[in-house]
Amino acid sequence: MRQMTLVVAAMLLILSQTSAAKADEIGELRDLIQKQNEQLGQLQKRLDELEAKQNQQSREVEKKVEEKVAATVKDQQATALPDSLKWLEKIKISGDLRYRQDHKDQEDSSRPGRWENGVYRHRPRARLMFDAIVNDEWDVGIRIASGSDRSPISTNQDLEDGFSKKEIWLDQAFFNWHPESAEGLNVVGGKIKNPFYKAGKNQLIWDGDLNPEGIAAQYSRPLNDTDRFFFNGGGLWVDESDTAADISLWVAQAYWKRTIGNSDHVLAGATYYDYGNIESSADLKSTWGSSNFFGNTTAAGGYKDDFNIVELFGEYGFKCGALPTTLFASWVRNIVATTSEDTGWLVGAKFNKAKDDDPGSWEFGYDYRETDADAVVGGFNESDFLDAQTNSKGHRFVYRYQLARNLYWMMTYFLLEDTRTASDLDYRRFLGDLVWKF
Repeated sequence: MRQMTLVVAAMLLILSQTSAAKADEIGELRDLIQKQNEQLGQLQKRLDELEAKQNQQSREVEKKVEEKVAATVKDQQATALPDSLKWLEKIKISGDLRYRQDHKDQEDSSRPGRWENGVYRHRPRARLMFDAIVNDEWDVGIRIASGSDRSPISTNQDLEDGFSKKEIWLDQAFFNWHPESAEGLNVVGGKIKNPFYKAGKNQLIWDGDLNPEGIAAQYSRPLNDTDRFFFNGGGLWVDESDTAADISLWVAQAYWKRTIGNSDHVLAGATYYDYGNIESSADLKSTWGSSNFFGNTTAAGGYKDDFNIVELFGEYGFKCGALPTTLFASWVRNIVATTSEDTGWLVGAKFNKAKDDDPGSWEFGYDYRETDADAVVGGFNESDFLDAQTNSKGHRFVYRYQLARNLYWMMTYFLLEDTRTASDLDYRRFLGDLVWKF
């Protein structure tokens, strides 16, 4: 009995100690929960304060934006044109001014291998262009330019004649129709910018300043993701005559371009030029006031032959290291010439690219050409290359450096040979240009 009592007493002692331990644990847990609740309350208070601050900042930003928009609208309303002058918003004005130093000298015909005294000239060129949007499908353009004569190519004006006033000519006057229903089609008419593609912008057939007259169509369409087809055609009025049939020119050109990647591309095409009523005519000579036929063969005071010219051309653009590079070539033949002097060709290259908005950028170009007497119509090809003469050959080097935004300096050097004579006289020419664009 006594042993039983001791056992019961021991058990009660253990139970009492366990209950006390549990009570202590419960108290500690209660304190921990209370502290956590206090921390959560503090976090919630902090979040409420941050949210209030953010809302205040958002309201301030919105207020500033509204004030800025209101100020902008007010400025626009203040500077908006009146309804009577709204048409000015559809007109774009652009142009350029070029100042050139021109030096050329030639081999002395009486002393081959020696040079005559050179000719130095200072020659500005000024052009002003007005482009106007008529509606969604029609545009018109007018450009006036300087020039010392009726030449179809040069717009240079010599500084001479005792400070006399200089002439201004109508250089372009055209319409441009681009119907929304025929994507890729442009129809231009009037005195127009040359609509025919020139590989590498070469001037074997056409001077860069020549603006033909008539109507032309330009059309292009994609063949797939990398290939595109182009077609250019036109009927041009070369000269009107009161005594003979008018001289005309009909042109058809087609070429294909494949984009290889980025700016890399390959291009190939052909052009057919068909002059009408030019054989035996002397009208162009009298129209230009020229004393010669620019190297073309003559008979009875007029052109000896007709001119139906086939042109094949190609271009390849790629990266040479980090430099964009273009190789190009053009070959022409007058397929109705009665002489053997019926072919011309040009090869060239361009390295890098000078950009109007990238001061310090530069580019270099080179080409070599040979033009037989009756390969092309003289007087339409490059004026700086032996004064647009055929029956010539030689080298051209070009370097352009961008001095500042829309201001560049360009140097061109020609080393040429006049093949009209048995002695094949050499010519040298240097052009230094400063060009401002706006």
